[in-house]
Amino acid sequence: MSRPYYIFSNGRIKRKENTVYIENENGDKKAIPVEDIDTIHLFGEVDLNTKLLNFLSQQNKTVHVYNYYGFYAGSFMPRDRNVSGDLTVKQVEYYLDNERRFFIALCFVEGAIFHVLRNLRGYADTEGFQNQISAELDRAHETKGKGISELMGCEGRARDSYYQAFNVILKDEFAMEKREKRPPTNPINALISFGNSMIYSTVLSEIYHTQLNPTISYLHEPRERRYSLSLDIAEIFKPLIIDPIIFKLVNNNMIKLEDFDEDVNYCYMNENGRRKFLKEFDQKLSTTIKHRKLKRNVSYRTLIRLECYKLIKHLLDDEVYSPFKAWW
Repeated sequence: MSRPYYIFSNGRIKRKENTVYIENENGDKKAIPVEDIDTIHLFGEVDLNTKLLNFLSQQNKTVHVYNYYGFYAGSFMPRDRNVSGDLTVKQVEYYLDNERRFFIALCFVEGAIFHVLRNLRGYADTEGFQNQISAELDRAHETKGKGISELMGCEGRARDSYYQAFNVILKDEFAMEKREKRPPTNPINALISFGNSMIYSTVLSEIYHTQLNPTISYLHEPRERRYSLSLDIAEIFKPLIIDPIIFKLVNNNMIKLEDFDEDVNYCYMNENGRRKFLKEFDQKLSTTIKHRKLKRNVSYRTLIRLECYKLIKHLLDDEVYSPFKAWW
């Protein structure tokens, strides 16, 4: 079974026959059969060449690159073999139609808030936050006809209330006064930002394996230099996948303050912290549940791709889209 590979050390990667050959700066070497690789995530300063990239393209493998602080910087995407002009036209049509765009955007918000509330119900003293978030969801439904910015305002206020609840859920040393993204200034903000980068790139990889165009989105505004549909779909899965990992790492003393480094007005996870997070992230993505409709076990990663297929069916008028909501 193929899986993601995370490369931290500086060094180089090259092709050697039908394997990806990794050599770090200390001279340690590792050969990985390409069929064992799902995606490569590069965190270190790694040298590679076009021979390797051509090989990965032929094998339909993606490469995601992260900057010094561990945040998503960009991707190498093989030539799109699933391109569909018909579907791209449909994506654009739904984006240009305000009513149809709003429906999809609201679905993403509903899915996100469902999982936010699901998380909070497992913790005492969060009822007030749950009420605030539920009220924002009600307001979100009332914004129909007022535009996406109004909807995003409701989603933003709901998420602010949710992040305030983190101070009830997490240990005191991981307190968070407010959500700060650019840059994160304390450990919990660094954890959230790193986790969001990972779910964004994971969703992007799953979109790539479908016929969807990742640049055409509905909740987030399409812009240059970003795959905004990944941001849309990630909204549903951030509270389902990333936040429980954060709660587990912090409250079980699996991650500590020494797993973070600070720069001028900047806090980020060091390599040790990232390794701890990614171990849990991999385990979560490979965890399986019995799918109610398919009647078989599917992984969390597969749930993301299934969400892409559901969106495709909606765009092609085969089946009305309904956001994924965990039932277990």
